[in-house]
Amino acid sequence: MQAQAQKPRSPATGSAASAGMSETALKRIDDHLKRVYVDPGRFAGAQTLVYRRGQIVYQSSLGYADRERKAPIKDDTIFRIYSMTKPITSVALMMLFEEGRIQLDDPVVKYIPEWANLGVFQAGIAPAFLTRPPARPMQIVDLLRHTSGLTYGFQNRTNVDAAYRDKGIGAFEKAGTLDSWIADLAKIPLEFSPGEAWNYSVSTDVLGYIIQKISGMPFEQFVRQRILDPLGMTDTDFFVPEAKAHRLTACYSADGEGGMTLQDDPATSSFLAPPDLISGGGGLVSTTADYLAFCRALLNGGELGGVRLIGPKTLRLMTTNHLPGNRDLTEMSRSMFSEATNAGIGFGLGFAVNMNPALTLLPGSVGEYYWGGAASTAFWIDPAEDLITIFMTQLLPSSSYPIRRELRALVYGAITESNL
Repeated sequence: MQAQAQKPRSPATGSAASAGMSETALKRIDDHLKRVYVDPGRFAGAQTLVYRRGQIVYQSSLGYADRERKAPIKDDTIFRIYSMTKPITSVALMMLFEEGRIQLDDPVVKYIPEWANLGVFQAGIAPAFLTRPPARPMQIVDLLRHTSGLTYGFQNRTNVDAAYRDKGIGAFEKAGTLDSWIADLAKIPLEFSPGEAWNYSVSTDVLGYIIQKISGMPFEQFVRQRILDPLGMTDTDFFVPEAKAHRLTACYSADGEGGMTLQDDPATSSFLAPPDLISGGGGLVSTTADYLAFCRALLNGGELGGVRLIGPKTLRLMTTNHLPGNRDLTEMSRSMFSEATNAGIGFGLGFAVNMNPALTLLPGSVGEYYWGGAASTAFWIDPAEDLITIFMTQLLPSSSYPIRRELRALVYGAITESNL
């Protein structure tokens, strides 16, 4: 389905009351972030946006984009969104699905024949792995929902993870190319048979490789032509051009003692040059305003301002739990990833999905969907409440603090007129 050429208009800014929210309660977000995170030096800065009923009702920038240079966060500050790239890549794949060019039950070897002999880990260390044949072939749906048997090296759980680290597969500092990754992965066994478990992984990067193979154009070009340009997401890319370099944030690592250290200096960041590896799993930088355009299109059923990415039925399919047996992440996850601890949360085709708010012990709605990035960025979309929340900061790892859970309580606590 080809997106149209016109670009959506910028969203209106309105009063909290007109959107059924309390301005006083929304101000608690700033108070909380300043008191708990920014003033004590846990975050250099943070940017928060709440959008409801067709308008921005709350937007705040606190602290520094670059603490060392005392550069404040501004509306056009550019952030590393890491795994918030994954929903964009997943939508790109589903655009090809709507064109009949790929099916969700297609075996992955149809597009990556080099993986025909991939086995499942039994024992051993690289390169002397003992494997067994998988119970069934890996399918495209397994890549979308992270049931492929692939992994991330940073999980530090298994000998398979160690082999990923040895090859630099999934590392923050991007090494190699998509082609070299695919070749390397052909030599590393799966963690488990596809469909048997959920494990956060490089699956979405593999989707990027498949997208460029099917479309006949580089993955980054497909994303630019079919999603970013049509939606007017002009500050979203796989690198930051020289003219915008002054807008890139610094990225920090939590030091384990309530402070942080500089992890990626914006003056020397690898994000300042076009990468050899185009990562559909975590390679994009973006702004809050740009990512809002993407979220608004999803909230509106796949279309924004005359630009249609995907159809509403396809989006509904993507935001429905696809874990086998309708299980949640606590039942299926083998991942050390922090989001996997959430009871009542399933996983769709590129998004975590709220199946049962009572089990999450947080306010929310059935059918709400979301994801976040390694540097503690996050977003969620709640169709039932006509609500989008986007949070940007730059602190690794995302499990350092429970900010995502705290934001849910703060935002939902500001709703005075529920749609439910």
